[in-house]
Formats: sequence, structure tokens, C-alpha cells
Amino acid sequence: MSVSPSVSTRGVVIVAVAMAVTAVAATSTSVVHSRGTALVVQGIEDGAVVRSPDVGRLAISSEDADALDSVEVTIDGAAVPTRRDGDRLTPEAVDLGEGEHRLVVHVANALPFLPGTSTERVFTVDDTAPTVSADAVDAVSLRGPVTVAGTAEGAESVLVDEQRVPVEADGSFSASLTAVPEQVRIEAVDRAGNAGHHDLRVTARHPGMRAVHMSASAWASQALRDPVLELVREKRIDTVQLDVKDESGEIGYDSQVPLAKRIGAGTSTYDAGAVIAQLHDMGVRVVGRLVAFRDPVLARAAWESGAKDQVVQDENGTPWSGGYGGYAFTNFAHPEVRAYNIDLAVEAASLGFDDVLYDYVRRPDGPLARMRFPGLTTTPELSIADFLGESRAAVRPKGAFVGASVFGIAARSGSDVAQDIPALAARVDYVAPMVYPSHWGAGEYGVADPDGQPHDIVRNSVADFVAVTRGSGTVVVPWLQAFSLGKQYGPAEVRAQVEGAAEAGATSFLLWNAACAYDPEGLPPG
Repeated sequence: MSVSPSVSTRGVVIVAVAMAVTAVAATSTSVVHSRGTALVVQGIEDGAVVRSPDVGRLAISSEDADALDSVEVTIDGAAVPTRRDGDRLTPEAVDLGEGEHRLVVHVANALPFLPGTSTERVFTVDDTAPTVSADAVDAVSLRGPVTVAGTAEGAESVLVDEQRVPVEADGSFSASLTAVPEQVRIEAVDRAGNAGHHDLRVTARHPGMRAVHMSASAWASQALRDPVLELVREKRIDTVQLDVKDESGEIGYDSQVPLAKRIGAGTSTYDAGAVIAQLHDMGVRVVGRLVAFRDPVLARAAWESGAKDQVVQDENGTPWSGGYGGYAFTNFAHPEVRAYNIDLAVEAASLGFDDVLYDYVRRPDGPLARMRFPGLTTTPELSIADFLGESRAAVRPKGAFVGASVFGIAARSGSDVAQDIPALAARVDYVAPMVYPSHWGAGEYGVADPDGQPHDIVRNSVADFVAVTRGSGTVVVPWLQAFSLGKQYGPAEVRAQVEGAAEAGATSFLLWNAACAYDPEGLPPG
């Protein structure tokens, strides 16, 4: 028998015994037993960076199981207990600290006067996840793009919203997202496989508006449309609110939502794409008002098809009316009713509407004890708030803000119509309270004659909404009265309301007039 000298190749000692030669591979090394049997070492490469549990991946195998009896394993000079599993030898649990370590696998020679054979590997244990931080993001538009930047100290790779981005030598990274999500998850992984993450909330505060309401039929009328376009040209308004789906359940344009087509809810009253393009070209935003749960078209179609659980019912199991007519209210707790409205909202956002402003996003007014909402498993307030949250999650990636029109009394008595303002504020971009002076009773909010004191009642009631929503990130955009109900309302009364709202902290507003006729003198150029 002849023995060659040891030859070192980057930490691996190769000894040729008799006719056997050790082979060195990228992921395994063979050391040769004196009987000529190859022992394969796998699991940790030379120069590897691993986590503590990964040390357990070390495995020594041989076709000759008896050869494993001659193996000794040490890490940093200390013997490592091993266990046999058939033709494999693996280390027992080893408690290693972070840092560099030296692994030696030694095979004793059957002949005591001859040296054994060893392979050596130097590796590093790293159990510390990358530290991820990100700069605050305050998006000015939901149409994107938005840049997310930050640092991931020690990271080898970074995912931003599932998009892989390069990591610079100093750990910095930057990603451009085409859509503006509510939250972005940033995941970082280092060379050892440690993962860290950071959930970044994207702030996108509503830009505000000075808007007037336009129904679909009003927009189709040149006599009503042209004065509104003149308000735009004179910069008296910066937003047009146009109905998507109104109280009749009809949609103002030819909707492609399958359920809308099936129940015949769509119309061709206006061309949504053309209208939005025209108004955007004039530099104004377009808000799509979507009447949610007052929907006689869907309610009748559902009832007559046997899907009665999609309709709000009274204690006798007949459709709830409450003075709104037959088949007035759909069931906000029903998944298909919710999905229909969300599908319309997503379609509107995709068409280019800048906001989706829900109306009748509530239960019917009236005694709750007499109403039945099939399938409702929580409170009406929470169910409606959750609907708005689901809607915003679906609509926001399409580039539109979501708002909710609410009763003026909801800041203090939201249970009357299931509009819990703090809960809603956490799920929408703005709330739009209907604080019409003619709708208040004498003495409410400390105002003796609300209809005759439009400034005072609007200031006091809006201040309540501002206080209730403070800290939520949502904006208050009140609906103001541009119609007469009892007292004659003209430009002076409109201006008084606008001023009162501004004094309360709400510089935005929407004007309501069912006839869609607005006196420009009530709207000073902005």
C-alpha cells in the first residue's frame, strides 16, 4: 500500500489511499476511508452563510455504513455528537453563536500508524433578519405611479409589493408602483435566508372639492349641462358630481357589469368615457355618485326571481317600503348585493371617475325592530362599515377615492340609520354629511332657527363631524343646500353655508339641487 502526501485545496484536505481518489464538488465533498470507500459530506459549503438551524443540514453518507464508525466531526475544535440514520450520519443539535465557524470532518485510518483523511469548511452563522425601513409615502394621486424607497440593512434581495427590486451596496432600494395601494409590504431576505418585512401604509389624502350635483338626465340636457360647464370655465367649481346609479336603480351609462345587464339597469343616458374625458380636459375632477342600497331595479328583479333574501323585509316577510315605494331597499348584508355595488364602483373607477361617492349606504330609516335583513350576522352598523372597507380595497387599485354620504344626524345618532361615523371614517377617504339647514329642527346644535340661520347650523353640525373623524385620516366634505324647502334659498344662503363649513374646518363642499340648477353668484371664483 502506498500513501500520497496530503494536498490542500481551499480548506479541503485530499488524501489518496491505494487506488482511490477524493472528488470535490460544488455542494458535496468525498473523503476516502482507508478501505477505499467514499464518504460524501453535504449540507454546508465552504464560505457559506447559514442560519443556526441550517447547521443541522450537514450530512455524511456512505454506501458502506460501517465506514461511518470512523468519522469524527468537530466545530471550532470541539467534538460534535452525531447520530446514525441508516447510511447517513447527522449532527445532534449544536448551539452556535453568530459569526465564523470551522467545521472539520475527519475519517480515522484503520491503520493506526497512518494519518486519517479530513475535509474542512469555514462558514458563518447569521440569525439576524435584515432591518427594513421605508420613507413615508404621501400620494398626490391614486392614478400613480408612486415611489416606495427605503433601506434594508444586510439584505441580498428585496420585494416591494411582490416586485423584486435591486438592493444597492448601502442597503438602499427604490421601487415605482403603477397603482397606489393602501398598504405595501416590503420583504427583505439576506444571504442566510433570514427574512424581515415592513408594512408601509400609503397616505393618500383626498384633494378636496368644490362640486355640484348632476343627475344623468340633467347632464344629458344641454340646458342644464351648459351652465355647469360655465361654472367650470369661470373656476367657480373644480369638481362635477355625476350620478352612476341613482335612486331609481338605473345606471346612467351602458354598464358592462353582468348583473346590471341581466336586470336591465344600464341606460345610454350619457357616454361615461366621453364625459369624463371632456371634464378632465377642462381640468376638473369627476365624482361618481353611486346609490347603493336603495335600488328598486335590483330589488324587484331579485324578488321576482325568488332571491327574496336580497331584499330588506318587514316583520311579515314582505318587501320593506317605509314610504319609499315597493321593492325600495336591497339587503346590505347579502353578498350578491354587496358585490353588485362594488362591481359598479370598480367599473366606474376603471372608466376614469376620480371618486366613487356612495349614497344610501345605510339601512332604511324607521323602526329597526320591524326590519329583517336575511343573513345578517353582526350589527347593521358594522356590516355597512365593512362593506365600505371592502369597496375601498377593490376601488383604490383602480385609482379612485371612496366617500360615503351620511345623514346629518349621524355624528350623534348613527344607529338611527346604521351609520357609525368613526367606523365609517376608518374605511373611506371622506364622509359627506347632508347638513341641509331645512332638515334640522328648531334648537338643534343650539341654533334656534336652522333654516333661517344657514351659516350657524352648518358650522355647528360640520364641526361635530370634524371632531368625530379627527385622527382617522378621512376628510369631511359636507353636502350643502342649493334648493328651497320652506325658506327661499339663493346665493346669499349658499355662501353662508360655504363659509360656515370652512369655519368648522371643512373647506370642501358638494351642492345639492335635485333640479341641478345652480346660481353662479353663490359660488365665488376660486
